[in-house]
Amino acid sequence: MKNIKMKVARVEKDLTQDDLAKRIGVSRQTIGLIEAGKYNPSLKLCLLLCKVLDRTLDELFWEEESDE
Repeated sequence: MKNIKMKVARVEKDLTQDDLAKRIGVSRQTIGLIEAGKYNPSLKLCLLLCKVLDRTLDELFWEEESDE
């Protein structure tokens, strides 16, 4: 599942994928894969993303369960 919440938070901070990647010490491709839902980041990486994007873990990574 795509991580739209992370992408929105990044855009609201006026950061490119490359900007965000440099701030947390990963490649731009890593950010792209996380946003595309093709990579599950470690807890350490999640916490770094939360700090830079000024969001909680729940705000960035919690997925609401659907009743479908």
